[in-house]
Amino acid sequence: MKRHKRNKTDRAFARGYQVGIHGKSKDLCPYQDADTKQAWLGGWRAGREDNWNGLVGTAGVGRSPLA
Repeated sequence: MKRHKRNKTDRAFARGYQVGIHGKSKDLCPYQDADTKQAWLGGWRAGREDNWNGLVGTAGVGRSPLA
């Protein structure tokens, strides 16, 4: 059975989360479209929060939006 692609905003959130969890700047957002950019920034904020709370590496495996 074929797998369907995830929604574009879901992918943007997951990519933003990965940038945020690694402590990188929100200026790295590659999106120009308002909805997609907001999803990416939401993921970035969630990633930064998890980074600040110490959920980095194996401690944050269950929290990752990619799972």
